[in-house]
Amino acid sequence: MHWTRVGEAGFLGGIRFLHWVYRHGGIWLFRALLYAIMPWFFLSKGVARRASLEYLACLHETSGGATPAPNWRNGFRHFMNFGEAMLEQLTAVDARENAGMLSSSNGLESLDRMLDEGHGVLVVATHIGSLMSLYRLGCSRYAHIPFTLLVHTRHAGRFNQILSSLNPALEIDMIQVGSIDAATAMLLSERIDAGGVVVITGDRVPVAPGSSAMMVSPFLGKDAQFPIGPYVLGAVLACPVFMMFSARFREGVSVTVRRLADRIVLPRRARGAAIRPYLDAYVAALTEMCIEHPLQWFNFFPFWQDRAGRPDSAL
Repeated sequence: MHWTRVGEAGFLGGIRFLHWVYRHGGIWLFRALLYAIMPWFFLSKGVARRASLEYLACLHETSGGATPAPNWRNGFRHFMNFGEAMLEQLTAVDARENAGMLSSSNGLESLDRMLDEGHGVLVVATHIGSLMSLYRLGCSRYAHIPFTLLVHTRHAGRFNQILSSLNPALEIDMIQVGSIDAATAMLLSERIDAGGVVVITGDRVPVAPGSSAMMVSPFLGKDAQFPIGPYVLGAVLACPVFMMFSARFREGVSVTVRRLADRIVLPRRARGAAIRPYLDAYVAALTEMCIEHPLQWFNFFPFWQDRAGRPDSAL
């Protein structure tokens, strides 16, 4: 089953249940429940388990054995880290908690200067760590700057309502995007012109394998398809583009920021060739972050595919 269908089937129900547990039982009940149900989830969700082990195998080989070996023990640790990230998604927007506080940063000053000068920016994020913690960090660090999250679920508005119930004072600007149409592009352009920040992820598996919206790039030793949407959007918005990576620690969130381009220009002809250096730079940085934080890349669906869109069957 493709990730979009999985998300539509269980997304809202799962979030509601986690929200109820966290709201009524707090962090400790949530964590106790996590240890109770995650073994069942790990054993019963074959697609997610195999995807995790495939990722760990590719990463282990790429890192020369410096990262966790691709065995069931480390696969389960990977799942548990995901569970902790789900907890952080809730605590990051809860007014009662201090989750999502910045513990360390690398390169954040360059983004600070750009925003202080009133320039809007596009941020290409990843599925490492917690995107919601990045959002809360941004809203607290740049309180006067509007942040917009572009997400792939049709339930963005209802997810917004659930998160807002934790902290009514926190306004989460979340827009569902299957593709960027003219109306959405105009809206985002207005927010960039107002000095805002637009955040989009660059490491989601393709909605339609073989889609023209994807491009193949070597990732952890094998070809994988990555969306070109972030770079096309960067060209449309004609603004500076940054890459941002986060990782969770007990002390808080560590953030790494790298400037991808002052402005992306894509000619009509040879657009793919023009996108290539930006995509490859993103994938190289993602590889580095995965090696540094091996159990915090949360993409539990078949990621490596051949050009015909068929998942590799090594695992």
